[in-house]
Amino acid sequence: MKKTSCWPVFLMVLSLSSAQAANQEIRALFQPDPSQPNKNEFINKTPNSGYCAIFPSECEDNRMFSIQVPIRFSTVTPLFSDNGVWVKVPADWRRLTVTNQETLETSTVEVRISGIGSRFQLSKPVTELTGESNVLEAHRKLWTGSSWVYAPPPCLYSGVGYYGISSYQFFWKTPEQGSCNKTAAFDVGHMLFEHLDIAYELRTPNPLSMSSGLYTGSLTYSLGRGSADFTMGPFMDSDDTALNLDFVLDVQHVLKVDLPPGGNRIALEPDGGWQTWLNTRKTPARLYRDQTFHISASSRFKVHLECARDNPNYCYLFNEANNAAALLQVKVSLPGGLTDASGNPVRLKELLPGELNAVTFQPGKYIDRQQGTLHFEVPREWTETILTSGRGNKYSGTIVVVFDSEISPQQ
Repeated sequence: MKKTSCWPVFLMVLSLSSAQAANQEIRALFQPDPSQPNKNEFINKTPNSGYCAIFPSECEDNRMFSIQVPIRFSTVTPLFSDNGVWVKVPADWRRLTVTNQETLETSTVEVRISGIGSRFQLSKPVTELTGESNVLEAHRKLWTGSSWVYAPPPCLYSGVGYYGISSYQFFWKTPEQGSCNKTAAFDVGHMLFEHLDIAYELRTPNPLSMSSGLYTGSLTYSLGRGSADFTMGPFMDSDDTALNLDFVLDVQHVLKVDLPPGGNRIALEPDGGWQTWLNTRKTPARLYRDQTFHISASSRFKVHLECARDNPNYCYLFNEANNAAALLQVKVSLPGGLTDASGNPVRLKELLPGELNAVTFQPGKYIDRQQGTLHFEVPREWTETILTSGRGNKYSGTIVVVFDSEISPQQ
């Protein structure tokens, strides 16, 4: 049998190009989980860095993760009392297309920035700027609305802050689009944001409808002042002009078919067995055998037959003595959760030879080692021929049932 497995995910590597753009790869993976067959989701595999690497419990409690990118914002003019830092990030959903590198099949991914953080450095100790000897109290007094652990709306508090005499590390959640403004209560002078810690959310396509393989695509955000996607307001500018998020979705599907021992040898019999026919000599309605198998599948697949002797329409058994032929029909029944192209349950679906006659099936959830049945049958009109003109001879043939997950997007 032809069985093709498949693969899904997101990754992370940073570089700086001559066009002053920072690149961040994000990787996510889909692999079916037998313990959770209804969980048809990508798992984010990008390692945490920045805030969530330092405060993992805070991020776990808030169900978020972060990546740190080496993008710096610094003041272009000194900040005076009543000046501010206006933190704005692309918290709205953005769409991008990811493309399978082998099949060129496309899917849509949506992403939003759900949190932002950094560590800022002041040009002077915070105690000198405020005249407050206690460092924590000095950070609280330097800004209206207290220190940077407390996020101004529409941003939200996310956990804890980490401060030094001239620095403060923070992280805010960004539930909606908007500018989160911190206003200086004293003259600050120059300050620098050393990097950006970014949390993001993803809406990924249904992996069960995707072919195996790697899907890649990119989304570019602008950086700087004015109407940029990422900005710290009019008094600060960034070292880079753009941030490119490069997505890699890795789809690793499963298609496995297992026959029980001896299940590859099919002996056809009439209803009630051969003894019934010997006793009555009445032509049976059919000769048949139902052969069970177990199937695991997480993506659409197609099935067709390959016959020992080429025939564009049907498979046959052949009399070993005189080469007479008898038609053999093959049908399949599949477990619940697998449907045909019209969304109907699969019961006694006829299979035909050749890839052009392949029938496509689609899982609605991950099917893990569920039972299906192959139905082999010689119809009555051919059964009568076998039991009269072919009497005493053996009819045999070889048929291959092909389960194939290599399906082009058009199929």
